Amino acid sequence: MTFEECKEKALTLPYAPGVYIMRDKSDKVIYVGKAKKLKNRVSQYFQDTASHTPKTRLMVSKIDHFDVIVAASEFEALVLECSLIKRYLPKYNILLKDDKGYPYLRLNMKDAYPRITMVSKLSDDGAGYYGPFGSRRVTQEVLEAIRVTLKLPGCTREFPRDVGKDRPCLNYHMNQCSGWCLTERTQAEYRERIEQARQLLLGNYKAVAEQLRSQMLSAAENLEFELAASLRDRLNAVEALGQKQLVTAAASTDTDVVGYGESETKGCFAVLHFRGGNLMDKDYTVFPIPDDAVEAVSSLVKQFYLSRGIAPGRVLLPFAIEDAPLFAQMMEQQTGRKLKLTVPQRGDNVRLVELANTNAREEAIRLTDKEEKATGALALLGKMLAMEPPERIESYDISNISGTDIVASMVVFQDGKPKKSEYKRFKVEGLSGQDDYASMRQVLTRRFTHYQASDPGFENAPDLLLIDGGVAHANVALEVLNALSLSFPVFGMVKDDRHRTRALVTAAGEEIGIDRNQAVFSLIGNIQEETHRFAITYHRQLRSKRLKYSELDAIPGIGPKRKQLLLKSYKSLSAIGQASLQELGRMLPKDAAAAVYFHFHPNGEGEDA
Repeated sequence: MTFEECKEKALTLPYAPGVYIMRDKSDKVIYVGKAKKLKNRVSQYFQDTASHTPKTRLMVSKIDHFDVIVAASEFEALVLECSLIKRYLPKYNILLKDDKGYPYLRLNMKDAYPRITMVSKLSDDGAGYYGPFGSRRVTQEVLEAIRVTLKLPGCTREFPRDVGKDRPCLNYHMNQCSGWCLTERTQAEYRERIEQARQLLLGNYKAVAEQLRSQMLSAAENLEFELAASLRDRLNAVEALGQKQLVTAAASTDTDVVGYGESETKGCFAVLHFRGGNLMDKDYTVFPIPDDAVEAVSSLVKQFYLSRGIAPGRVLLPFAIEDAPLFAQMMEQQTGRKLKLTVPQRGDNVRLVELANTNAREEAIRLTDKEEKATGALALLGKMLAMEPPERIESYDISNISGTDIVASMVVFQDGKPKKSEYKRFKVEGLSGQDDYASMRQVLTRRFTHYQASDPGFENAPDLLLIDGGVAHANVALEVLNALSLSFPVFGMVKDDRHRTRALVTAAGEEIGIDRNQAVFSLIGNIQEETHRFAITYHRQLRSKRLKYSELDAIPGIGPKRKQLLLKSYKSLSAIGQASLQELGRMLPKDAAAAVYFHFHPNGEGEDA
């Protein structure tokens, strides 16, 4: 089916809710979407493609044909969309990388010797299920903490079958198990300990602690000091476990907090799980920066909870998601529990969302490598300057002190990184006094004249010119390019009071602020600092050389070799000036020695007799 045929088909669709399924030439599903009115939504894809984002344009270019399913209501369309995304995992839908459900802890008190085990899903088998506590790692930590605290078995032995059959395992000798395989241990003792474990799973730390404290005091009164000490240790462990809040009962205050953050190239969807007011765990998924963050988060929230089949009583969101009431209705039908979706506006809940956003942003940054950061910063810079991402950036700066030793630097950044092999430095000639504009005009004229002549080292064209300075400096650069019939984007670098580039400015005076975008701010700051460093280093070299050699240059008969000989012998101009005519005559010809001596002693004072 051609693009025009797809467009015509879209215009025949009904004004009804439903789902559309985009397919490529191989009939593979590449995108699934939901619409309140199918005709309006689907026809948008085949109208003005120039207004689409790059990702949407790419997706549309891959569409060979599409199907639609008309739904009876928006709610039914939402249910169908979520089901089809989970079934087909379309390439152009943002998908969760991990759609596994939450694990639970299972305990069947009907068994003779009940064991706590971790399971992936709930079953209607009469056992008790506790949780969810978060990821498998966190759930395993909860299980292990309770086992060690109450000294329950962690081995694979079965009771009562294996009681008395073998020596206790290593856990017993490490004091992590009470040795339930020993014949002196009774089933009643075991079930009492398991009941304490069940109470801990319900969050009843105080009740378990009070029971252990009562038993400890009773043992002490009966002079059973070894038993009392053991109960004391277990009491301390339970109290410590309660303070850490490793497990909690599923309460109405249980809350998930959704966050979203971006690096230069990646977006991250994160969910913080709070149980009983305590942060228990974090889930996140990272993906390329989406065209629409709100749409991405809306889709991921639905996938996240529908795939797990459970949700807390409340979910805090960074912004309102599409179809929130319908989604809450769907979750209630699936779980039998009402789901409250909230975008907090003030107070502690706002701070919780900010925390989730920070976590998301940090994960996105952590999983973005240096090359991706540079690429992302260039893409953002290109977008801000209304141009393609610049691959080659050239930056220029003038350095001088009171109009002396005027120099300029040309620094090259290729793909966001300094390319030092193509740096250039210029010594400004023929100017008297300080004139940054004339200096910049001369330097740029020389650089681009070399470019037009294809001279080695100058043959590469820049994608972007950055000039250290404001509007006037940008205008000088533009005048040079116009005079040479060249056209490259030109911007001045405007500094703040801390000498950092806060904005770029066009020759027309339009400022583009960059200080609010950290990636671009860092990139331009690095370029500006490197350009200034390269210029000032060259200026200092010339100034040092001039101060070191200029006075000797004025003496007749003293050329480079004799200057080098004098400086090597006397180390400084001051020492040369203090040397006697006789001393100078021992290393220089008579006329040269006299010229040096009388340069420093014009009136002949101090002359040897």
